[in-house]
Amino acid sequence: MQLIFDVLHLYYLPQYLPVYNELLKEHGNEAIFVFYHGRHDEVINKLIQQQNLNYKWVDNEQQARDFYTKTAADWIFFANAFSYLKEIHQVSKSVQLGHGIGPKASYYLKSNAPTTVRFVEGQYRTQRLQQMYPNDTFVDVGFCKLDPIINGTCQGLQLEKIGLNSKKKTLLYAPTFYPSSIECFAKDWPAEYSDYNILIKPHYFSLSKDKYEKQRKLLTHWATFDNVYLAKIEDHSLVPFMTSADLLISDASSALFEFAALNKPVVWCDFLKLRWGYRGVFSYRFKQRMDQDFGEYAEIAVHAKRYTELKTVIIEQLDNPQLLQTTRLAYANKLAGILDGNASKRIIDYLQKNNV
Repeated sequence: MQLIFDVLHLYYLPQYLPVYNELLKEHGNEAIFVFYHGRHDEVINKLIQQQNLNYKWVDNEQQARDFYTKTAADWIFFANAFSYLKEIHQVSKSVQLGHGIGPKASYYLKSNAPTTVRFVEGQYRTQRLQQMYPNDTFVDVGFCKLDPIINGTCQGLQLEKIGLNSKKKTLLYAPTFYPSSIECFAKDWPAEYSDYNILIKPHYFSLSKDKYEKQRKLLTHWATFDNVYLAKIEDHSLVPFMTSADLLISDASSALFEFAALNKPVVWCDFLKLRWGYRGVFSYRFKQRMDQDFGEYAEIAVHAKRYTELKTVIIEQLDNPQLLQTTRLAYANKLAGILDGNASKRIIDYLQKNNV
């Protein structure tokens, strides 16, 4: 059984690699990772060598389509919509495996162009997608990105090696790119948290896209503090950061739900930098961007309505990590499904059984 993983963006890899590693156990190295040329080719080449991946470089979707139709693999994985599924389906079957379980409406809109199967996290989202797209195939497998943490194969970061103090509690700040809380943090906020290690793992776009240059300047400044480690482009996965952290700080990011699924305390920043086109009379655009359950999901975390409230909330949660445990576990089941470390295995088993 030959698989292809379409890696349009580097941050798709953490979702793909557990499935790939499960494939290696059963079938050997029968997968190809397709990468798209961009500004971080050198970083990707290093990851290719580290993971010992079979790979193919393309410039755009058209080149990817041509490679896929020529190769005729059994299954091709996509993390988002792909413009040429009709051509692909002439020779291969397709999979959609989303890269996050966040609160954005785009989670559901990705299925407007149906793949052969979409693997989904939990019964709630599976049923909702099935109602929206009754003629398509959705299979609840769980959230494979967390398999390495649950199985204990991810050891996390070695704090001393990255210049931090392993005796301190560790905070993970993992903001999304938009709408983001980055611009609302104090310029020298790490100094206020000198008693803690701070891991900063921003979205890939914050580190790579020109339009988020102001965010990068702040992030780079924060990295100069002794108690801060700022993720590099090559730190493509949030998984080791989540493994090492005692508490997560985030905003409208899927990281909130991934971390809560591990039954660790989460602080949700309600203070966001919104573009003018999302404020005032245009606030409906922000609501459209978020899932209809956005308000309900908010119960999974303690909220800081302003930056000035953040430290008090963090101290409370670190002192009482059991607070909201019942709610976290309930939403973990709703948003991530079964968390037994076998989501990747269920994916491979399904592909084998339906590889006809």
